[in-house]
Amino acid sequence: MTAASPGVVRRWVFPILRILVFAAIGVALVKLAFFNGATSGSDQIVPTGAVSDPVTTVHTGSIHNDVSLSATVFPDAAVPVRASVTGEITKVSATAGQHVDGGTALVTIKQTIESTGTVTKNQTTTDPDTGEVTTTPITEPAPPVIKYVVVPAGAAGTLSSLTALVGQEVAVGDVLAQVAPPTFNVSGTIAAVDQYRLLSKPTEAQVTISGGPEPFTCTGLTISAPLAGSTGGAGDSSAPAGDTSADSSGSPATGGPTVRCAVPADTTVFAGLAAKVKISAGSADDALLVPATAVEGAGAAGTVYLPGADGAAPTPAKVQLGIFDGTSVQIVSGLKKGDEILEFVPSKSDEQHAAQAGFGG
Repeated sequence: MTAASPGVVRRWVFPILRILVFAAIGVALVKLAFFNGATSGSDQIVPTGAVSDPVTTVHTGSIHNDVSLSATVFPDAAVPVRASVTGEITKVSATAGQHVDGGTALVTIKQTIESTGTVTKNQTTTDPDTGEVTTTPITEPAPPVIKYVVVPAGAAGTLSSLTALVGQEVAVGDVLAQVAPPTFNVSGTIAAVDQYRLLSKPTEAQVTISGGPEPFTCTGLTISAPLAGSTGGAGDSSAPAGDTSADSSGSPATGGPTVRCAVPADTTVFAGLAAKVKISAGSADDALLVPATAVEGAGAAGTVYLPGADGAAPTPAKVQLGIFDGTSVQIVSGLKKGDEILEFVPSKSDEQHAAQAGFGG
């Protein structure tokens, strides 16, 4: 037998070998794609994992409920001086811009009171022929009573405006002047939901003014919101907090809840200064704490959920709530240290799982 020439090997043998290799690879791929995964029903893979809601443990710690907000220094509202009677102004005793005390006289009003009574007068006549004198009683309406009423400033401060004029007729309640007191307040807005953190109704706050006096305590803390249908404006002492523009009542331009407290008289401030306000609404040490996400409800009472056994539905449990710092909630009663509860209330668990998986942010 003669050996095949190199040309024959290259021309026929190598191409045939390549075809056989590629055919074997193709058969293997077809088997993997269509036949390798087909198994009997008894050999099928059954999922054994279970998705469970995350749980958290009741623990103890310290909690401080401090609500902070940005605020502005405002002058206190001007006090309107109103006419106390109806009548004619006969005297103006002050000028705009001057300092006044509460008892300083501003205007005098002449009040004319019509009488409803009568008076009897004796009318004397003399007969010209006989000279006889006759006295006849005559009844007439009583004359009006004239009173002069002095209207005082009513408050100490600067007379910021005085519109009264001599000879002017005024009615009860007409505004004659405005007195701007020398006092200030700090006002700012908070989120409506933060009012749940202030249910204890604190009466004071700590105020810090950058570049101003050392931090001080402001008193008379109030939280208010505009009432439906209310109106107000500059110079109107009845203007509610939350008017569309900042006014003399010290209300910022907002429609949300307004926090306001008085600046101490011995603290030097100026209108328009920016301030930081911190309201301390309670603290507790060694308190039972859970994440705020685990509690359904706000205020004094709420609900947490205990994990269900063996995949059962979670069990709701009523709890009494204490201090809330925006992240954690104090449990006053209903749970004990070491208890396990769902980290998220059931209505929010799915959203949380989706967020953790990258869905919904």
